[in-house]
Amino acid sequence: MNDNAPKVGFTEFAETWNGRLAMIGFVAALITEYVTGQGVLAQLGLM
Repeated sequence: MNDNAPKVGFTEFAETWNGRLAMIGFVAALITEYVTGQGVLAQLGLM
């Protein structure tokens, strides 16, 4: 790893974790929709 690389912004480490957390959130939304029978927007009162 390059010690001169930026510690913030679009780093490979940050993008990897961002993708992992997005996948977890998507699966959690699918499970919640399956259990409750309502979509995410309906649960938030937007539909």
